[in-house]
Amino acid sequence: MRAVTSIADWRSAAEGFRAAGHSVALVPTMGALHAGHASLIEAACRDGHQVIVTIFVNQRQFNDASDFARYPRTTEADLEVARAAGATLVALPTADEMWPVGTATTVHVGAVSENWEGADRPGHFDGMASVVTKLLAITGSCTAYFGEKDFQQLAIIRRLVTDLGLPVTVVGAPIIRDDDGLALSSRNVRLSADHRDAALAIPAAVARAARGGSVTDIEADARDLLVAAGLTVSYAAVVNAATLAPFTAGDTGPARFIVAAIVGDVRLLDNGPAHITGDHHAARH
Repeated sequence: MRAVTSIADWRSAAEGFRAAGHSVALVPTMGALHAGHASLIEAACRDGHQVIVTIFVNQRQFNDASDFARYPRTTEADLEVARAAGATLVALPTADEMWPVGTATTVHVGAVSENWEGADRPGHFDGMASVVTKLLAITGSCTAYFGEKDFQQLAIIRRLVTDLGLPVTVVGAPIIRDDDGLALSSRNVRLSADHRDAALAIPAAVARAARGGSVTDIEADARDLLVAAGLTVSYAAVVNAATLAPFTAGDTGPARFIVAAIVGDVRLLDNGPAHITGDHHAARH
């Protein structure tokens, strides 16, 4: 495995892989790598690609400066995780090179980005879409792997790749959970023991949605679980899995339950399939 810090070296490596007849995979990360990230790298390796992992904490997608400051930075450990999982190249670009002074371009993906996380974290998805577009543009033709834990993010990336005609195949990989059911996240390390116990209401709400019921019942039961555990609920909604719009009676596509809740000062996301039966009452905000 090789590590590079310049965009030129990263682009050259990707071009070299393709010139040698290899396919390229991209696994974009913000570091603090855990088993969820490793599973993406391992999946890309199994699929036969030369795997490029990017590690870049993108300030443009943080709408809270203190959250950006607290975000874990564990570069040496990250390199070991990437190496063990089978990465071929790790790109660690600097902020100055990714966003040089005078950068004036922002990528905004309408509709799918505007509810849920988009409403709660203004500017977050513009920053995310901008950096992902740049990561994909630098890498070139590739298969890009993203985890389903950030389900709205995945939907936005699929949309921007389609809309911009990028030579990229987007793969969504299943959520990796800890033994207690909590979805793996770089933010989990900030949970106290008591807060971690309380946070288990989040996967419990996801499991409730999978058991089935009306949209109204699924959402109400989820909120009851989360509030009873002392969490602050940002949203707990059943949505169309493709558009992220609230799920309604006319929807024919799959339904997804998405949830964001705050425990202590840590915001956690989760999601899973929702089995809709009976009353298809539209999801409430």
